[in-house]
Amino acid sequence: MKVLFVTSEIAPLIKTGGLADVSGALPAALRAIGVDVRVLVPGYPQVLAQIASNEVLATFSDLPGFPPSRLLFSTLHNGVPLMVIDCPVLYQREGGPYADAYGHDWSDNPLRFGLLCRVASILGCGGTPLSWHPDLVHGNDWQAGLTGAYLSVAKEAAPNIITIHNLAFQGNFDSENVALLHLPPESFAIDGIEFYGKMSFLKGGLYYAKHITTVSPNYAREIQHVELGFGMQGLLQARSRDITGILNGIDTDEWDPETDKHLAFHFSSQRMVGKAKNKRALQEQMGLQVQADVPLLAVVSRLTHQKGLDLLLEIVPRLLDIPVQLVVLGSGEKQMQDEALALAARYPDKVAAMIVFDEGLSHQIEAAADMFIMPSRFEPCGLNQFYSQRYGTPPVVHSTGGLADSVVDCTPQTLRDGTASGFVFSGMTADNLYAAIMRAVMVYCNEAQWKQLRKLCMNKDFSWETSARAYRRVYLKALGRAVEFAQD
Repeated sequence: MKVLFVTSEIAPLIKTGGLADVSGALPAALRAIGVDVRVLVPGYPQVLAQIASNEVLATFSDLPGFPPSRLLFSTLHNGVPLMVIDCPVLYQREGGPYADAYGHDWSDNPLRFGLLCRVASILGCGGTPLSWHPDLVHGNDWQAGLTGAYLSVAKEAAPNIITIHNLAFQGNFDSENVALLHLPPESFAIDGIEFYGKMSFLKGGLYYAKHITTVSPNYAREIQHVELGFGMQGLLQARSRDITGILNGIDTDEWDPETDKHLAFHFSSQRMVGKAKNKRALQEQMGLQVQADVPLLAVVSRLTHQKGLDLLLEIVPRLLDIPVQLVVLGSGEKQMQDEALALAARYPDKVAAMIVFDEGLSHQIEAAADMFIMPSRFEPCGLNQFYSQRYGTPPVVHSTGGLADSVVDCTPQTLRDGTASGFVFSGMTADNLYAAIMRAVMVYCNEAQWKQLRKLCMNKDFSWETSARAYRRVYLKALGRAVEFAQD
């Protein structure tokens, strides 16, 4: 089975969030179970600077509406074949994949990601210039959403599926882009890419895909309702039989407390002394009072309303009276950043805030903290709750999306039956979050229960193999290979 995996970012080359982690790990896991996956990604400066080869697979000099581009070939560190769209006019610029250095979206994003979709459709049809022909095209999020619209009018087109990593980001643009991108005119309709008068990348992806996946089973259900459907719940309800929720995995080589290159002290579920040493080292590094017996709470996140961290910041003074310490790493909304910095200035020996993205420090925080706070209002899947459990840092989470699927609330019963892996609360209020953290602190104060809970967390399997097999089943279903699907 040959699959073209289309994504706008991929770790470790270019990353803004969880999509990059998935794109870097899932293709490798699929190849390990016999799926011939090749990844297609835009040629941002960060990508071109890191790829090992500039072998040219094809040139696209006369695509209507698009500047000339080349298709380069390389290989990721994990052996996954990588195809990079080299188009300097669209991609060679300072800033990030979607916005400039000041956080303003690139005005030509429809063209930039329209090209990604157009090239994906060319590689996925009978007119491909390559000898490698995919059986299926797998797009990810809105940036790959128009691939299906282009394939709908292509000859010998491979079927396509799309994965929703976050339905809140839809790629909605003015309708004039339909002509600019040379999309099929008939596609701009309610049964197509039209969405409240706009042209929607994601709406096109959902409409034209043979099958739709989301990054957790619970999120697959949530997005079919008004609260988290973001206007697309009607289409998703109509396609409910074609939606599958598959929980993400994590890179268990990159995130391994026994070998993590970012840690000064390694540890395991059998030998936890290194975790205590990491806690002391982080307290010293962050200027916190060195106290082994005070719970260290951690946040590594985008500081946004979605993540629910406004509730946490509101109750910090109450939490410090318990007592606890808090370390925050991340960036996002200015008001939230300012509040975090103000708390750190007010309580310098109890609260530390770093307004930056630092991959190495995120590993160190996961390894050092006693509890990880993740009160998201909605969370399609989430990754930090996986990292936290693997590093013996029980997460405190809101019962939503992938958090509800991957964290089992710690109760006397779940401790007895060996399923407990964190603390879960329902109802997005500061008091409910405070109560959940208090429950966590009470278990922390019971040395035997805390030791048991940490070991249960660390012994859970978060590898990509299970998820990869679920994706392969979706591929077989989309391809109509019923016999193999039944045997898989």
